[in-house]
Amino acid sequence: MNTNIVNNSIFTTTIPNKSSLNAAEVKGKGFGDYLKEAVNSTNDAIVKAENISNQFAAGNIDDIHQVLVEVEKADIALQFTLQVRNKMMDAYNEIMRMQV
Repeated sequence: MNTNIVNNSIFTTTIPNKSSLNAAEVKGKGFGDYLKEAVNSTNDAIVKAENISNQFAAGNIDDIHQVLVEVEKADIALQFTLQVRNKMMDAYNEIMRMQV
């Protein structure tokens, strides 16, 4: 693989030539992949909060602080996901209003 070396007093890095990369290396992770991971992470937090709440209700867990922390984590993750969705919808609507 052909590489260009960039030397600087702050950092040293290797930059591969575009011609030496195959399609899989160039593509990498897209925005959709990151979005899927974020939604799955939010879902996992909600499921975890629900499970720990059910365990608390059944008397298997005595630590209310642990339950509240997990529920708050899930709530914050859900609120963040909703805000990202709202921003994406706003951007989509703005693009659709553009005249070509």
